[in-house]
Amino acid sequence: MVTTGDPVRDGLVASLARPGGNVTGVTALGQALDMKRLELIKEAVPGVTRVAVLVDPDSYYTAPFLKEKDVAARRLGVELRILEVHDAGTLEKVLATATAERVGALMVQTNANFITHRNRIVAGVAKSRLPAVYGDRTFVDAGGLMFYGASLATMYGDAAVYADRILKGARPADLPVEQPTKLELVLNRKTARTLGLTLPPAVLARADHMVER
Repeated sequence: MVTTGDPVRDGLVASLARPGGNVTGVTALGQALDMKRLELIKEAVPGVTRVAVLVDPDSYYTAPFLKEKDVAARRLGVELRILEVHDAGTLEKVLATATAERVGALMVQTNANFITHRNRIVAGVAKSRLPAVYGDRTFVDAGGLMFYGASLATMYGDAAVYADRILKGARPADLPVEQPTKLELVLNRKTARTLGLTLPPAVLARADHMVER
């Protein structure tokens, strides 16, 4: 498997160290990084006090985030405004709500539905002139401001190594589920200029890649 979710919580493996069954592979534990993404967007937009979070209420990963959001908000000193997007058709209305409520930045939670509609989401966010952080690199390639998370290319490479070992006789139950050894911060410099946003030197210094389109 190659997953951005939590395979233990999803019931795919008994534990990361000892999968115990017929499934192993690589996980990014992407939802576990949501708090770090909020921290980064706050750092990228100094003075922001209200951050909107785009969530899919039907996603399996939304409920765990909602349980943690109040703790994160207090720690970061921001107000989190949860915006539910039930389908792509409601996106424009939801982003209009964010603009009307004067949020200063946005985080788009990672899920397959949002990734499918990433171009529409990025275009809507750009129209609303909101700095946004995403949990999938393809959003930044499409014009989003910031991505933080694991490199999918590296994850697929690691999965290929596991597939090779299994084909040579290794038991999946004996192969620990791999977590990323490196997380990437990718910034879209062109989008920052369009927003009139001067990214702080500390954020620029941590960037692994810069996108100029």
